[in-house]
Amino acid sequence: MEDKWNLFQKFLVTESVNISVYDFLLNSLVIIILSLILEYTYSKCGRSLSNRKGFAANFLMLAFTTMLIITIVKSSLALSLGLVGALSIVRFRAAIKEPEELAYLFISIALGLGLGANQTLIVVVAFGILMLILWGRFLFSSKGKNQNLYLSLSSETAVDFNLDHLNILVETHFGNYRLKRYDTNKNLVELAYLVDLKSTAKIQEFQQALKTFPWEFHLSILDQEI
Repeated sequence: MEDKWNLFQKFLVTESVNISVYDFLLNSLVIIILSLILEYTYSKCGRSLSNRKGFAANFLMLAFTTMLIITIVKSSLALSLGLVGALSIVRFRAAIKEPEELAYLFISIALGLGLGANQTLIVVVAFGILMLILWGRFLFSSKGKNQNLYLSLSSETAVDFNLDHLNILVETHFGNYRLKRYDTNKNLVELAYLVDLKSTAKIQEFQQALKTFPWEFHLSILDQEI
């Protein structure tokens, strides 16, 4: 009985395991390259209406931090249990607005987990397959040509206009949209939408549709990446 108890205590004790600096540097180089590729892929292939470049900048930090944590705690049960306790204190309240953003965050975490466990080859192979799938869908999908733009409307005569009717018109011509700004006073109405542009012809169609309203709008379109 005592032998089993001593064995269990040794199992819980943090062992001094030498971490290969060469392996860690190699994995660090690999994860930097893969994270940069993932950032570029998300900024080009993503369909989210948010600022994709700004959001993608977090992938490298998330993947590298995950790899570092797994590298340190993988050889010790005590450190692993301590990590669980530490994470239970932290409250992550990042605003994930679209499922696609969450999927890319999980890819970053998976890269960190795999390289932290020294599964470099399988991570690189799996990442290559995933990139083929994402870029294949982007190149062969008509939605791959979409562009996120800021659509600004202002009018000095549409004080009493119906916002719902205008939202329906925006959705009809652009599909995905998000109302980012709505200002109104006695003499001026200003609106800003983030829209998903499929073709430039949609802009002209939308401009013509605006003329059917009894109010005169000034239209301005700006690329969100400027």
